[in-house]
Amino acid sequence: MLVPRRSALAICVAASIASLVVIPGCGGSGDAASTAPAVEAADAVYTNAKVVTVDDKNSLAEAFAVKDGRFMAVGSSADVSKLVGPSTKVVNMGGRTVLPGLVDGHIHDAGGGPNIDLSKTRSIAELLDAIRVAVAAAPAGKLLESNPDWYHAQLNERRMPTLAELDSVAPNNPLVVHRGGLTSILNSAALAQFNITAATPQPVGGIIDKDGNGNLTGVLINAAQNLVTLPPAPAFDAAALATWQSKLNALGVTSVRVPGSFTGSDVPTVYGLIRQLQKDGKLNLRFQLLLDSRVNTAAKAQAIRTAAKLPAGSGDDWVRIWGVKTYIDGGFEGGFMTQPYAEPYGKGGTYYGLPLVTAQEHKDVVSDWAASNYRVAVHVVGDAALDLVLGVWEQLDQAKPGAVKGWTIEHAFVVRPDQYARLRALGVKLSVQTHLYYAAPVIAQQWGRARTEQVTPVKTFMDEGFTLTGGSDSPLVLNPFVSMYHFITRDTINDGVYGADQRIDRVAALRMYTINFAKLNNEAASKGSIEAGKFADFVAIGSDFMTIPEAEIKNVKVAATYVSGREVYKADGVQFGTAP
Repeated sequence: MLVPRRSALAICVAASIASLVVIPGCGGSGDAASTAPAVEAADAVYTNAKVVTVDDKNSLAEAFAVKDGRFMAVGSSADVSKLVGPSTKVVNMGGRTVLPGLVDGHIHDAGGGPNIDLSKTRSIAELLDAIRVAVAAAPAGKLLESNPDWYHAQLNERRMPTLAELDSVAPNNPLVVHRGGLTSILNSAALAQFNITAATPQPVGGIIDKDGNGNLTGVLINAAQNLVTLPPAPAFDAAALATWQSKLNALGVTSVRVPGSFTGSDVPTVYGLIRQLQKDGKLNLRFQLLLDSRVNTAAKAQAIRTAAKLPAGSGDDWVRIWGVKTYIDGGFEGGFMTQPYAEPYGKGGTYYGLPLVTAQEHKDVVSDWAASNYRVAVHVVGDAALDLVLGVWEQLDQAKPGAVKGWTIEHAFVVRPDQYARLRALGVKLSVQTHLYYAAPVIAQQWGRARTEQVTPVKTFMDEGFTLTGGSDSPLVLNPFVSMYHFITRDTINDGVYGADQRIDRVAALRMYTINFAKLNNEAASKGSIEAGKFADFVAIGSDFMTIPEAEIKNVKVAATYVSGREVYKADGVQFGTAP
């Protein structure tokens, strides 16, 4: 529920804090009005807006002031205008809605790249045409790759291309079609180049897919992708990072959390690039970074830590090392379940998913990270994977109460009711994303419709007392308004509503992409809502998020984005007034 803010009180408290003086009418001695110095002027005042503060009461306001990169006051336009001085910039927002800066709590990339673009294809024919064009422009024999920012549920056929189809458009060029981060599809030339045959042993933690006759399909899942050695990607430099952050700023995003892999680069390298942009005054995005610990021994974890030279918690308000990310199971094709996959994916009731580590291996790795004070985030898709994690973390908590408090479960697709109390007892947090939006029909093929209806059950999570942080797991569904639309409606990209009982309201969705992120990172005192004293990270949008029809939420357009009070994005044609 949104309530009007008590603007006079807000101004008194905020201005008093900002100027460190007693403000007339805000309390104090009887002669304060004659002795108190004038209120310190704001750097900028924003009026005539619908300000959705996302404070503890979900208050509404119509204006706010900014000074030294932080919110100075929040309240009515009349009250906030009292903070205008000779040098104050006054911005009339023209009735636009203003939200706290939005976040992406789990992101790996912003999409795009130098390879074949399949993101806009909507059928197998379109996908093959895009590959055909790339092949025609390439020298014979040159290895070709696609960008990973597509998923086969976006296609009318709701399937991946077959080996024969890829061979038909790329008979002589080795071709690796990346689909998301956990699956690749190879043509025959690529299988031959990398010496992958029907006799190649299945790698631990991976699947070389075969049809019912034992023939290769070209699909490699999880660790099987390690059989492919690809040419190095173009170096990700400061200019590329600047472009990356601009793309997110245009979507209203001001803070991100990067769990492990990042645009094909390692986190230590990216940390250096972030610092370079910061030094040059070009950093417009706040980062929480997690080292990538896709390993199964403590020795390997130690090697990662030694090479990174980034202690847990190191950094500042622009970039900080949150902790480390580990892995338990695969994705849609490999989530580790207590119940077998639906047929034919269940292979006669024998396939339960793909655990990547044993319980002992997970314990060895996370115990080592914890000994160096790193928080742990773990990739968990299936309920059996969650059982494994809970068993290990309960042992750690018993040995040292509170040892895993604040650690996070990333994804939590399938969770059983009996697991909620165990999660709560450990004090862990949940980071969830919108995979169901773009993948629902394919997940239903693999797991069955009933199980898929309850994938990422955010309403139940909230009812069970969890504070959820939202994200994209991008390069897919990068736009946070599309993600919020999905959680509000449970609608999917092309297959209707899944799990209508898991719908949440707009306020709850907005909090997932603002203040809950700050709470996850222990930053709620400095960001995540529009309140005096917090960083002035905010976004102006062209429609009223709280009242527009639900169907329009995914189409919300950002007018302007601000970080620490600086305008870092403004849409073409947008103009603000200069009078209160």
